[in-house]
Amino acid sequence: MKKVINTDKAPKAIGPYSQAIENNGTLFISGQIPVDPSTGKVADNIADQTRQVMENISAILTEAGYTFDNVVLCNCLLDNMDNFKAFNEVYAKYFTAAPPARAAFGVVKLPMGVMVEVEAIAMK
Repeated sequence: MKKVINTDKAPKAIGPYSQAIENNGTLFISGQIPVDPSTGKVADNIADQTRQVMENISAILTEAGYTFDNVVLCNCLLDNMDNFKAFNEVYAKYFTAAPPARAAFGVVKLPMGVMVEVEAIAMK
């Protein structure tokens, strides 16, 4: 059964989508951008933006009763692949045991002019 997951601890959707959908023990988290949900602001460097994205994902995981240990796949979008190393340094802190499968893409532009967006799939 499809269940919409929504939390005020992550940014509200800026389009016609849900923060996440859970179905039969699988959680599909929409791409999260580095908007601080309490202020609506975006940091100006890749490390802080990555940290905010991961905290937004954490809030959604928690709301749905999952943890980073349940994440099996992430797709990471960067507006500049020169930021790949700095992105990885922050990203790695959230997956300390067995990191999920992952793809990382360089893209031309992301919503709101941010530097990074990450979507995730988690399973119980």
